[in-house]
Amino acid sequence: MNSRETHVTIDDDDDETTMEAVNHPQHYGGKDNPYEVVKVLEAWGLDKDFYLGNTIKYIARCGKKDSEIQELEKAMWYLDRRIKCLKKEQK
Repeated sequence: MNSRETHVTIDDDDDETTMEAVNHPQHYGGKDNPYEVVKVLEAWGLDKDFYLGNTIKYIARCGKKDSEIQELEKAMWYLDRRIKCLKKEQK
């Protein structure tokens, strides 16, 4: 277990289960999903663009963590921020 994983004991049958709350959370697709958000961002070269990466992240997890409206508003905020940066660069 690495330092980012959470170690939890389940009382039902004393089995120990590792929660992937940080490394591969389910609301981002999970470890075994080839389309896990971070993997897609890296494949598309968006891992170096914070604004576009977060836009995709919030769209991909829409309705899986927070409300759909909240997730889409977050995505719009990051997309708008990226557009503003591009316009500023053009001046």
